[in-house]
Amino acid sequence: MFSDLLAQMEPEQSAAARQWSILIVDDDQSQVDVLAACLQKQGFSTAAAFEGRMGLAWACQNHPDLIILDLRLPDVNGLDVCAQLADSPETCDIPVLIVTGTDQDDLVRRCRAAGCTYFLRKPYDPNTLLTLIHTALKRDLDSWT
Repeated sequence: MFSDLLAQMEPEQSAAARQWSILIVDDDQSQVDVLAACLQKQGFSTAAAFEGRMGLAWACQNHPDLIILDLRLPDVNGLDVCAQLADSPETCDIPVLIVTGTDQDDLVRRCRAAGCTYFLRKPYDPNTLLTLIHTALKRDLDSWT
């Protein structure tokens, strides 16, 4: 369903005009593969990290335009990854979109406190995900102008 909806959508001019880079940090390879393929069809460049430490290192080295981060990672908690991204001078300006299936009472508050820009609970509407991505990237672009 998710891949069908995104596959039918046409790339928007804002994504096509500049190849935005998105780092996906999630330990579920099949989910990463589907999401990456769909985002690439929308004109985005994607990279994947399947562990939190790998994602932190990649983000520091390559400075993606956006990070999509899951909270359940095999090596570290995604909240810790988000906090480290927010605290680091190399990555503090990168918007972080947390996408998780974790269900806890105060989770959104804790994600915000850790420095996430947007929060989306799995399962999610793919159109909502794209809207959040475009909003985050537009916000990032507007901050430079």
